Parts: sequence; C-alpha cells; structure tokens
Amino acid sequence: MRMREWVILSGNANQPLAQKISDKLGKTLGHATVRRFSDGEVFVEINENVRGRDVYVIQSTCRPANDTLMELLIMIDALKRASAKEVTAVVPYYGYARQDRKVAPRTPISAKLVADLITAAGATRVVSMDLHAGQIQGFFNIPFDNLFSSPVILDYIKREIAPMGPLVYVSPDAGGVERVRAYSKRVEGSVAIVDKRRTGPNVAKAMNIIGDVKDKIAVIVDDMIDTAGTLTEAVHAVRDHGATRVFAVATHGVLSGPAIQRLKEADIEKVVVTDTVPLSEEARSCGKIVQLSVADLLAEAIYRIHNYDSVSSLFN
Repeated sequence: MRMREWVILSGNANQPLAQKISDKLGKTLGHATVRRFSDGEVFVEINENVRGRDVYVIQSTCRPANDTLMELLIMIDALKRASAKEVTAVVPYYGYARQDRKVAPRTPISAKLVADLITAAGATRVVSMDLHAGQIQGFFNIPFDNLFSSPVILDYIKREIAPMGPLVYVSPDAGGVERVRAYSKRVEGSVAIVDKRRTGPNVAKAMNIIGDVKDKIAVIVDDMIDTAGTLTEAVHAVRDHGATRVFAVATHGVLSGPAIQRLKEADIEKVVVTDTVPLSEEARSCGKIVQLSVADLLAEAIYRIHNYDSVSSLFN
C-alpha cells in the first residue's frame, strides 16, 4: 500500500509564510506558475505531479483581496482537474470576513459568498486563523479548522510585557470580550472594554471605558488592524483613563490606508501582529511594529490533518 503523498503549494499572496511552513514540515515548496494575462486575468499552471495526492494551498486573501482570492480559486480548480485527491485551502487571513451578516437593507453577506466560491472550486477542507466572526465556519459544508494565534502572542506578552507591571487587557469593542477574557486567563491581568460607536466603514469613535485601567499597562487585543482607526481611538481612551503604558496585539496586520501614519502618531509603544498578512515596506520600517510568525502553528495543523491526528489541542 502506497503511503499518502502530499504537496504544498502557494499563490503570490504570502510566499514567505508558505516557505516557512514548508521548511518546518521538511518539505520542498511545490512549484506553481501564477501569473497575469495583459488584461489582468489570472493564469495558473501546476508544475508538480498531483494525481492522487493531498495538496495544501497556502494563500491569504489579503491585499489585493480580489486578486489573491481569484488566485486561490483558480489554483484549487487546476488541482482538481489535475486529479488531486484532496485539496485543503490554508487561508491564514480570510478576506471578506467582516461582511458576515446584513448590517443594513440590501447589503450582501460576502463572507458566505466567498465560502461558496471556495467550496465550488473544489476545496475539500479549509484551515484559517482567528476568523473575524466564528460563525463563518458554518458557511461551509466541508471541514473547517479555525486556529488561534494566541499561543504565539501570549508567549510574547509573557516575555516582553508582563514583567513591566500589572496588565489590563482591553477589548476595543464589545465583540472582543471573549478574546480578552481568554488572554487574561492565560497571562494574568484584568479586563476592560472600550464603548465604541461606528459611524461608517473604517470609522469608529471611542466613547467610554468599562473597567479600570488606571496605573496599569494596557494591552489592546483585537483580531485585525486595518486602518487603525479603532485602535488609535482605544489608545486615546485608555490613556485618558490613566493607563501608564499602552501596547496592542492583533493576529492580522492588514494596515491599509492611513494605518502606519496613525500608529506613528499614536501614544503607543509596540503593535504586535503576526505574518498571516505580509507587511509592506513602510510597515517594516516602522519601529513600533513587531511581527511574529505563526508558521509553526500552521505547519503543525497541516501535519496533523494529513496524518489524521487530532487538531483540537491546537485550539486551546
């Protein structure tokens, strides 16, 4: 009986992360040609024999979101037509996740549409990390593993921040309360919440603080930082209420638009993100931004999935 053979491939979204995952697994990253026609159409050619093999496609649907999403879909389609046995879409950053419900009349639920597209393309399993909304797992009729970056981030907090003094974990909105409670259980600290009002897309205003941040080191915890509007408002709020130092941690450093400039001007010491989304040159040159790698977590998940081992311990 032939052992189950497997191949790891990557689109153009985040090849450094894919390479780290391959290195961790002791595998050579498979070769696929992903390029554009002159009118912008995506063309994919798989330069590996994938017949009867399990294939893991590593592709965050990050900026430019539509291009990276189309790359993922077309790669999956090419693999199924090349007779791959199983195709697992490893999507560290799931784009369109913020559109997980109708927020106004006649608006889409784009996260569900993307789920349908990935399934229709031929994926047999999806692995992602820190979904913006956990219910997105239910949009799929195929197995879905939503991993958490918290072990990597908590290790940094324990080493670099906790020795400085008493911590308070701050959620920038009510939706993140469960996240900050989980952090406070693992590295001791109290919990606070910013009462936020959103006046439009990427526009937020901090109104009040629920909890005590006075004379404490505030660690603002979120799943993603996009334009950094929510984060900088939260920084102002905790500073106004007496926090001595402010840090921020998030899984996905999207950092679009005015984000870098806002972070430079904000009264915050460090912003810790992971490599689910590659940093721009401007972000890498910003002294406040620290990037941690989740390659080990994703590699372990892929290894366990391939060997039919339990993945549930990675959720803890």
